[in-house]
Amino acid sequence: MAQKKTIPSRSAAEKRIKKLRQEINHHRYLYHVKDIQEISDAALDSLKHELEELELAYPDLVTSGSPTQRVGGRPLKKFKEVAHRTPMLSLRDAFTEDELRQWEIRNQKIVPGPYDYFVQHKIDGVAVSLTYEDGQLIRALTRGDGRVGEDVTRNIRTIEAIPLSLSSGRLQLQSRVEVRGEVYILKDDFRRLNALRQTAGQPLYANPRNLAAGSIRQLDPRIAAGRPLRFMAWEITAGTVVTTRQEEYGILQQLGFPVPPRSRRCANLAAVRQLLKEIEQHREHYAYLVDGAVIKVNNIAAAARLGVVGKAPRGSIAFKFAAEEATTIVEDIVIQVGRTGALTPVAHLRPVPVAGTVVSRATLHNASEIFRKDIRVNDTVIIRKAGDIIPEVVKALPKLRPPNTKKFAMPHRCPVCGSPIVKEDGGAIYRCTNKNCFPQQRERMLHAVGPDAFAIEGLGDKIVELLLQEGLVKDPPDLWELTAGDLIPLERFAEKSAAKLVGEIQGHKRLPLARFLVALSIPLVGTVTAQDLAREFKTITAIQKAAPKDLEAITGIGGKVARAITDFFKAPHHQKLIQRYRDCGITLQREAAAGPLAGKTFVFTGHMPGMSREEAKNRVQQLGGKVASTPGANVTDVVIGDEAGSKAAKAKKLGLPTLTPRQFMQMLKQ
Repeated sequence: MAQKKTIPSRSAAEKRIKKLRQEINHHRYLYHVKDIQEISDAALDSLKHELEELELAYPDLVTSGSPTQRVGGRPLKKFKEVAHRTPMLSLRDAFTEDELRQWEIRNQKIVPGPYDYFVQHKIDGVAVSLTYEDGQLIRALTRGDGRVGEDVTRNIRTIEAIPLSLSSGRLQLQSRVEVRGEVYILKDDFRRLNALRQTAGQPLYANPRNLAAGSIRQLDPRIAAGRPLRFMAWEITAGTVVTTRQEEYGILQQLGFPVPPRSRRCANLAAVRQLLKEIEQHREHYAYLVDGAVIKVNNIAAAARLGVVGKAPRGSIAFKFAAEEATTIVEDIVIQVGRTGALTPVAHLRPVPVAGTVVSRATLHNASEIFRKDIRVNDTVIIRKAGDIIPEVVKALPKLRPPNTKKFAMPHRCPVCGSPIVKEDGGAIYRCTNKNCFPQQRERMLHAVGPDAFAIEGLGDKIVELLLQEGLVKDPPDLWELTAGDLIPLERFAEKSAAKLVGEIQGHKRLPLARFLVALSIPLVGTVTAQDLAREFKTITAIQKAAPKDLEAITGIGGKVARAITDFFKAPHHQKLIQRYRDCGITLQREAAAGPLAGKTFVFTGHMPGMSREEAKNRVQQLGGKVASTPGANVTDVVIGDEAGSKAAKAKKLGLPTLTPRQFMQMLKQ
């Protein structure tokens, strides 16, 4: 049963409306104009919703300057401002099924039903309007304030998913066609970019939406071109006659636009409610952020007759899902030490349910983040968790901060071993200087025996910690000196299990150069960079002798990474480490000058029966080929599996050769 709303008195409502407008205008200006987000979408939506309810109760208090009567903020002056031929309206939000029902009832009083509906994912991105003249893209505008947008055509042209010319086929199009849709970034791409920035000690991007917005509003289009921007179309406002939203969806596909997948016509509101439950249930499995669903009256003529109220068309509404955020108390801030010695602050929290799990810890990333956000012990904070993403502290709520709290200070000495701390990257990274610090030893050991390096089974967290605590190992090469007699006295081991583990370790004395580089825990060097180094230099000796300029000649390796590599190999400790591996009998497989797939670059999209993408990637690299993340001029083969996404369409658009998973498997056998 829906909770009965309490409407305040007129005088109280007038005061509250004034405060709400000020707060919303402040945050909407930051959000839409400055690409800054001080509070979550869920919090802003809540403020907007409260204002809308008060204005509905007291319509005479509505003013033309109210946030409910306009869209977004004024454009910045750095781009040319262009008026929209048709205003880019925003949608009113609904948060409950009862609000959906009331929306339908209001509409039926204006234009009697019954209605059928068209439902699409509400993708968390940036809305843009594309104009085509005689089939050619001539202009792309941001939403701006709904009436005037910014001309971001040069940046939009860099997005591969947006056709620069329309393929109308048998469609009857007018000379001018206008299409609207969403620019967005995939969750995996966003995580990858932030991981790179964290490794480099750079400030992290707040969220995919802000990153997309900032990308399309760069003055230099090369920056936008370097970002993994994508696009989905959801509306045609000019250029063809369309009778239903369902028909419009099909036409957009015919014109070559990617569209929100799993969009569906629903015969009535009951079917809409069922679909909303399905979307919310599966939202974490989608490759992009879905914060709700857009529900449209399917009949476009009926929707037009319903008209507009304030800033929003009556014929459409956005249903927002529950946010994956919660507030809780920071009970402590603890420093963790990683395998390279980097110190990471972690918030210990009063347990709180978020996104279906109970969260008691959340990362604070690095010193820069904790200082920037000013997170303190006993603060009330907003916690965010989505799917398998590590919980993070979004921000503190200073107005709820108790008195006498102290700003957090990073330690001057390692909290584990007491060794001095050094600052790197302008103070963003604090690092323990003791290579024998226990957490560093443990994490380096686990990294070396992990799946991307030696891949030794049976050496998990507990066993590695036990070996270190007993003084049997200090560095990874010590593993190959272990005997069954060393292990049998230890808890968890008997004669058989000890012999099995020693045999497993001794069976991993030969591995490819790239995996060995991963095992060394070289700062800023992951699996991809390791593959590139191995392919270019062929031997560990050649890499040890390489100068920074030689390293920077490799695509993807910049000055910072090159210096990290040369500094690593210059250090006497690391030179001794490599020699110890040799003394233990570790041999490296020399990278073949040319494997059977040398010169080929593959892209994988969709599900591959019988083989994971990681397995396919490893096989290609073992055979001398390369793997790219997206189709481009350097790609020779695109393997398209079931439920392939936009990469398949892009490959066909570029005319790239494609393979089925079966054909790819046959190629490997040959």
